[in-house]
Amino acid sequence: MGHHHHHHAHGVKGRVLFSFALNIVITLAEVVGGILSGSLALLSDSLHNFSDSMSLLASYFAIKIGERKANEKYTFGYRRAEVLVAFINSAVLVGVSLFLLVEAYRRFRSPEPIDGPLMLGVALIGLLANLFSVLLLHGHAHSLNVRSAYLHLLTDTLSSVAVVAGGIAIIKWNAFWVDPLVTVFISLYILREAYGILRESIEVLMEASPDLDLKAIREEIEGIPGVKNAHHFHAWRVGENEVHFECHVEVDDMPLSEAQKIIDEVEDRLEKFGVTHVTVQLEVDRCEGKNLLCPKKDKK
Repeated sequence: MGHHHHHHAHGVKGRVLFSFALNIVITLAEVVGGILSGSLALLSDSLHNFSDSMSLLASYFAIKIGERKANEKYTFGYRRAEVLVAFINSAVLVGVSLFLLVEAYRRFRSPEPIDGPLMLGVALIGLLANLFSVLLLHGHAHSLNVRSAYLHLLTDTLSSVAVVAGGIAIIKWNAFWVDPLVTVFISLYILREAYGILRESIEVLMEASPDLDLKAIREEIEGIPGVKNAHHFHAWRVGENEVHFECHVEVDDMPLSEAQKIIDEVEDRLEKFGVTHVTVQLEVDRCEGKNLLCPKKDKK
């Protein structure tokens, strides 16, 4: 079973890495094609492809990280490497998207001639390459990590269709205004997606509390026989899907074997909240602020 899982992971890793390399080639081709043809839509689509490349790289990191164990230096492991990639990627995307929107506005005001056939040719190559990447990962899109990259590629395929349509419109009707219009749509989409990723990655890196109902968790813990009070909660995410939680739990003086049963029960009950790692500090008449969910003054 372990051998089968390792072989499967190796196969997925190879496909993800190949798709990453393919998307980097598409990105470079569209940048060159966009500059030579004068098409802003090709440049914005190259940005979308770059976004996909970074998404695939993050997915590759996630698979590789799954193979690496925690050590004395990195006791939590390397899961935040993926979050770091997402943060850098999304920050760059926000900046470049805003630049492309400003450039598109300038093109609307004073349209520039575009080499339609060159634009169409490069866009078709990008479309075919994206379709190939989608088919390559289609059978492996069952894991959350790979599914995310797969959806990125799927949306990029649709944006490539828009650029192809724009190229056809320019060749047939000299409708140069279509180019900045396609650019605006693609840039706004990237901006929306990048902002969401940027906000979430900052929350993870700043150890913001994940979306947990702390009052419901307190009620759950205090419902365990032998628990008098639960307080001083801390919750944070190490990676995208790894939620850590720690708290103080007040109990009566009892043997260690009984105390261990309470700790095990807390861990079991918090699983339904999406908590993956629990640290419980048991205490007997120790803390003063037993009514505090977090170690600070309650908001009135």
